[in-house]
Amino acid sequence: MSKNTGAEERGRAIPGNYPVLLAAVLWGTTGTAGAFAPPSATPEAIGAARVTVGGLALLAVTLWRGTLRGHRWPLLETATGCAGVAAYQVLFFSGVSRTGVAIGTIVAIGSAPIFGGITGFLVRGERLSSRWATATALAVVGCTLLIGAGGGISVDPLGIVLSLGAGASYAAYATASKGLLERIPPEVVMAVIFTGGAVLLSPVLVLSGAGWLLEGRGIGVALHLGLVATAAAYFLFGRGLRLIPVATATTLSLAEPLTAALLGVFVLGEHLTPLELLGGALLFCGLVVLSQRDTAS
Repeated sequence: MSKNTGAEERGRAIPGNYPVLLAAVLWGTTGTAGAFAPPSATPEAIGAARVTVGGLALLAVTLWRGTLRGHRWPLLETATGCAGVAAYQVLFFSGVSRTGVAIGTIVAIGSAPIFGGITGFLVRGERLSSRWATATALAVVGCTLLIGAGGGISVDPLGIVLSLGAGASYAAYATASKGLLERIPPEVVMAVIFTGGAVLLSPVLVLSGAGWLLEGRGIGVALHLGLVATAAAYFLFGRGLRLIPVATATTLSLAEPLTAALLGVFVLGEHLTPLELLGGALLFCGLVVLSQRDTAS
């Protein structure tokens, strides 16, 4: 009886990995889409526009389906989720601007699974399995090689702190969302959290300038980032996060830089060095290890 129960638990956990992986693939299109934005669009403005369009799209879906009403929203979890979404955008782009894209991205994305494991354990009592530790180690090393092997790295202490804050903000958002998803549908949770994040980021969009949104390319980029890389991606992420621990979800999210690297090669004509190819292979192996079975539930 217990053996069957264990098999059933693994069977329930496995499908939760796939929506998170697909969400990470959609997130990986962000950099390529941003490369087509008008020159006047600052990274902070692009991030704010992304959250605003995505939040409004998710909100429109919930209003159309009539699923927004009738839910109780715990203040702490809801506020933490909204603040985490907003803080990630500001801290990530600020960290990258100070210490460079390579190190800033490595620290932010690479630290998220570590912070996710810690917050999931402390807040929710989620156990950290040896499979998660192995997969996370492979993925973080692979991510470091994939992003950092190209050179041009500069290290700024404040930039490192800001990037670490971005990773912690992502983990805080994921942990808060996990609690809300236990009693509220995924699309409703994501709609409320991202709308709240958009409200918090509205001053950034106004102060950094939104004139680029009036251009054809600007509108196209904003719609892709908002509808595909945010609304669709976080809807999938929410559905997967219901079924797997926070630590597992944040590690699977490392599929994002792998997707970005592949798009850079096949769409933007970039070239990968041998170290970057090794990093991509290690990252892929880590994701495969974690996707086979979720033993940390």
